[in-house]
Amino acid sequence: MITIQFFAALKDYFEEKVEWPIHSKTIAELKEELAKAQPKAVPVLNTCRFAVNLAFVNDNYLINDNETISIIPPAGGG
Repeated sequence: MITIQFFAALKDYFEEKVEWPIHSKTIAELKEELAKAQPKAVPVLNTCRFAVNLAFVNDNYLINDNETISIIPPAGGG
């Protein structure tokens, strides 16, 4: 089981914080799993950065049990 934290616009599609069973081995596979769960979130998911235990990771990162994954859309400014 992992914990996933969703920020900003992603909270329109997912709860802010969820416990998620590990089906995916990598961040790329997790993105696909999340896209299947909420297809309307795909445009936002495609622009997000993923962090594991507060450190940004790439799509090839191997997910381990009990990690916290934060999914962070780009910041808007003005």
